[in-house]
Amino acid sequence: MNITPQQLVVMAVVGIVAGWLASIIVGGPGTIIGYLITGLIGAFVGGWIFNAAGWKLNLGSEWAEWIVTAVIGAVVVVLLARLIFF
Repeated sequence: MNITPQQLVVMAVVGIVAGWLASIIVGGPGTIIGYLITGLIGAFVGGWIFNAAGWKLNLGSEWAEWIVTAVIGAVVVVLLARLIFF
């Protein structure tokens, strides 16, 4: 599996936006690196949740679907982290 630099930039942008939105919704890290890590982990978790449930968003934009999925996953990750570590 080859990942191009363009794909890395897209993943970083989606991760940062998703992490930032999740931090607005439930609180969380206040740094760009924190947003990036939360958003990237959230993207994997959100994708897993949606695939396991058999859901498809159909928002009309791939970017919007990626971001919404990542935000939902990031919210789940932040809430689980709070339950486990605090």
